[in-house]
Amino acid sequence: MQIDVDVSGRKVVVFGTLAGSRRVVRRWTAAGARVTVAVPGLLPAPTPRSDGVRVVPQPEPDDARGLLRLVGPAWSVVVVDVVPELAERVTALAGHLRLLVQHETPALAGGRVTLVGGGPGSTRLLTLEAVQALAEADAVLYDRLAPTDDLPALAPGAELVDVGKRPYHHPVSQHSIEVQLVARARAGQSVVRLKGGDAFVFGRGGEEMLACIEAGVPVRLVPGLSSALAVPAASGIPVTHRGLSHAFTVISGHVPPAAEELAALVRLGGTVVVLMGIANLEQIVAGLCAAGLDPAVPAAVVERGFSASQRSTFTTVGRLPAEVRRLDLGSPAVVVIGAVVDVAPAAGRTGELLAALDAVAPAGVRER
Repeated sequence: MQIDVDVSGRKVVVFGTLAGSRRVVRRWTAAGARVTVAVPGLLPAPTPRSDGVRVVPQPEPDDARGLLRLVGPAWSVVVVDVVPELAERVTALAGHLRLLVQHETPALAGGRVTLVGGGPGSTRLLTLEAVQALAEADAVLYDRLAPTDDLPALAPGAELVDVGKRPYHHPVSQHSIEVQLVARARAGQSVVRLKGGDAFVFGRGGEEMLACIEAGVPVRLVPGLSSALAVPAASGIPVTHRGLSHAFTVISGHVPPAAEELAALVRLGGTVVVLMGIANLEQIVAGLCAAGLDPAVPAAVVERGFSASQRSTFTTVGRLPAEVRRLDLGSPAVVVIGAVVDVAPAAGRTGELLAALDAVAPAGVRER
């Protein structure tokens, strides 16, 4: 059960270290609360202070007067990383005063970068490890194609930074993103770089990993569902299928492939999946057909896969550019070229396909 409460202007007292309670403090201050952090030992000099946050010495467990001065005026008390005896005393005192008490897990030590593949855009497709990385983040640098609808809830203690990368439009350069990742990690933050799909599939995740390694910053990868596989599946298209295709090739259409590359694809056969290829689709199709691909080969475009506005069109390679123009399909979209397109129920050729496959191998043989 979730109850939404307006905490604007309310006093919240957090017991814990500055490092361990940093995400808790950011979450409460973002909601408008007046936060006091009671830290053990001597106060740092100068005392860290920002809007709505006060840092004070943490009373000893047996200092009843000092604890009452802190807890008495509070609306809520949060216990993060304190010794068990103090946790018990604070909890008992807050209960006696009928205050809301929460026990939070301390934030992990910072100073690291996690490259997270967010899948094709729906938060439902985030992996469990991705969700955990977001929950522990101090900062999240995200792209347009990352799953962002529920990001404030998934990363409640994090600063959310839109790095704004869109096709042919990068207000924040790749170099600037890498500089931010390194600088934030060196400042002790746990930084998540959130991308759509998989960070290592046309996501420039390798470049960001190398930038961190070169700077001596710990970095790890959380793989994500690549849109090259997941988005066709959203429309019922398998990229491989027994009797139709035993291989698939994923290419970037951001820049039109060279003629020799397209010719090699035609010779290889199998399924061709094109990412970021809508703008250059006409040149890609013309190059494939010029290299010998039959214009009657099935083809499909899946636009905004796994979103509420997902659209798919099924046609042939030769007609594909015209269909895209007619339907005004745009990015993000995945193009699939090959016989596997006809496996999708929406293609309307299931009966013909099954008959053709049975002519080669009866259904009982194919099942084995």
